[in-house]
Amino acid sequence: MKIGFYDDFRPCILRESGMVDISREVRALQGGSPQLLLENIIANFQLLRPRLERLQARGKVIPLGQVRLRPPVPRPGKVLCGQGNFMEGVPVSPVRPLSTFFKSPDAAIGPGDTIVFPSFRPVIFHHEAELSVVIGRAMHNVPEAQALDYVFGYTTSVDVSARAPVEGEAPLPGNYGKSFDTFLPIGPAITTADEVRDPNSLHVRYWVNGQLRQDYNTSDMEHSVAYTLAALSAVMTLKPGDLIMAGTNHQGLGPLQDGDVGEIEIEKVGRSSNPVVDSLKRTWPQAVDPSVGRGLRERRASMNGTPSAGTWPLTKPVGVPTPAATDPRGRR
Repeated sequence: MKIGFYDDFRPCILRESGMVDISREVRALQGGSPQLLLENIIANFQLLRPRLERLQARGKVIPLGQVRLRPPVPRPGKVLCGQGNFMEGVPVSPVRPLSTFFKSPDAAIGPGDTIVFPSFRPVIFHHEAELSVVIGRAMHNVPEAQALDYVFGYTTSVDVSARAPVEGEAPLPGNYGKSFDTFLPIGPAITTADEVRDPNSLHVRYWVNGQLRQDYNTSDMEHSVAYTLAALSAVMTLKPGDLIMAGTNHQGLGPLQDGDVGEIEIEKVGRSSNPVVDSLKRTWPQAVDPSVGRGLRERRASMNGTPSAGTWPLTKPVGVPTPAATDPRGRR
């Protein structure tokens, strides 16, 4: 099932032929914000599911061309992002430690919404197409083997990234080049976890103006979705409606610029696109920059055999078994 929002954040189920409004079925769950409504839907989903499935099959279908889809996670409580979490086709031994960072929840936009570049001047703006995980229930110190049981569903996401400033540009007050408003396109919906048997076996593609750029599989993740969730839950409580971005394979990375249309598709999850606007009309070569992916592959190859700082848990959290070296649903 694919859960989303449309127009003034009315809840809906997406189908191939359009969408079905579910406002009446969730009327009692309405809260003070669209995000709170989503969290209430997540918390009550097992009770709601039989009615929603009947509506999905027999409800009135509204063509997507007649509505405006909104971000399926309107304002995530937390956005945590995998950093350098792909092998880029170059396995390394020992495995590199998991690294993550926060991205602003206010950066979230929906399908068709515009990515707006700020006046900040980076050396380049990049697209990073990623699988995102929507947390379904509070998880704290959850073992890797159980972590996927806490997932409500999955959505597509793009980690729009402003790289280092050009010479003469004042640096940002932190590592916030990924947190500008509109720098987190997600959608078109949340595909519930039962439709994705293995999140570490999904095909991810990203086009710019119809040109295929990123084209990879989530099996290339160094730390699987399950491991990532377990590791993060050992540090903080993950809550329903939090968004965990799995990171990206950097092969195929290229620039975004004014007038571009970026489009992401993830197998079994969905397809979504966003136009780009830049009032400063900055330009870069409209093609993949092979040096980015090549540089990362070379760096990883040079790490083979280099002692690692260790992977989580460095010390075993109370009640949490040490994760196995591998996970049947994906790599560490």
